[in-house]
Amino acid sequence: MAKKPTYQWTKCRLETRLSLSPEKKSPIDGIVTAGYSSVDEKLITGEGIPVEKTVGSEVVGATINKAGVLTIKATRIGDETALGQIVHLVEEAQASSAPVQRFADRIVRWFVPIILTAAAVSFAYWFVITGNFATAFLVLLAVILISCPCALGIATPTAILAGVGKGAEYGVLLRSGEYVEKTRKLTTVVFDKTGTLTKGEPSVTDIKTYNSWDEQMVLAFAGSAEKGSEHPLAEAILLKAESDKVHIEHADNFEALPGKGVVCYVGKRKVLLGNRKLLQEQGVSISREEDDLTLLESQGKTVMMLAVDGKIVGLIAAMDILKESAAEAVAQLKALNLEVAILSGDNERTARAIAQQLGITQVIANVLPWQKADVIKNLQAEGKVVAMVGDGINDAQALAIADIGIAIGSGTDIAKEQEV
Repeated sequence: MAKKPTYQWTKCRLETRLSLSPEKKSPIDGIVTAGYSSVDEKLITGEGIPVEKTVGSEVVGATINKAGVLTIKATRIGDETALGQIVHLVEEAQASSAPVQRFADRIVRWFVPIILTAAAVSFAYWFVITGNFATAFLVLLAVILISCPCALGIATPTAILAGVGKGAEYGVLLRSGEYVEKTRKLTTVVFDKTGTLTKGEPSVTDIKTYNSWDEQMVLAFAGSAEKGSEHPLAEAILLKAESDKVHIEHADNFEALPGKGVVCYVGKRKVLLGNRKLLQEQGVSISREEDDLTLLESQGKTVMMLAVDGKIVGLIAAMDILKESAAEAVAQLKALNLEVAILSGDNERTARAIAQQLGITQVIANVLPWQKADVIKNLQAEGKVVAMVGDGINDAQALAIADIGIAIGSGTDIAKEQEV
């Protein structure tokens, strides 16, 4: 008989590389080895403006490539990715129970045996005293029935059902009736910023003009320079031009400069649209416009400078703007004497700019997804009953940890799984 071959298995790690095309999600965490693009990271970090990626930049799984093609070398896959770690933390948070719940569980564990023992002792006592089985049995039933208040058992589910139904009329879906009771005790409401209070995408907010140019002319040249671009800031300019019915021309000799902006020709006129670095490298002075530029940036806005034939003719500012109902919602919460705070992974300047518009003073920014849960725990340690309102993957663990997790309807599936 032929001898069976033997196999020796050795542990190895394959180097994984993938090519990430525009509008695709990265399935891995990795390092960019080739290409240039901007990546939408708001699901993970809360940053509303896509982040530019070049060779050597880190890419996180579940983020979306917006423009160019990136070649990525995997550093973490599967459960090891940032997204996998967030899912793991959410599962841990869901598995843990609150101190009050653990206390109730201990009471229930002993409640039934104690009542049954008391009923049995009462039965034995009255049977010995009276010798009447019927009388002793009635006493046994009385002890058991009194220990289980039926009115409360019927009224409580009915009241909760009514509350759940009323919430559904207003578009609020509750996963459990216990949240109806918890809501009454709320002291603090914590909001995520991007996609919750804001629309989640940049919009043009300001246009400053110089050298006898008007807004229509600035939009026309900026739109011509950005025509065909998939960058969110370009889309914001083009949407503004479309809403103002501005005619967009074709641009020639278009050149995109990573991290700086674009250079092109509209007709015979040289057009620059980008940041300080681009204009400085092209020898365009920005000294006269510096005050306006600094003011807009201090408001948390991203500013693009437009220069035509070597002179600045306009500044275009864009930012992730508030949802129409955000201010009213915050005002109503404050009217109920609830403390309102913003918890965001975005930079502090942008988060405070949004908070100022809403009249919110408590802002916690530059927070990584796994740190959001720690912030909620710290508030709870201060004796506060906390509701967390969010929409992204980066909010999932905080939603699970909070006394009440509220996921808005447009949020991601993993966030909705933690909703009330």
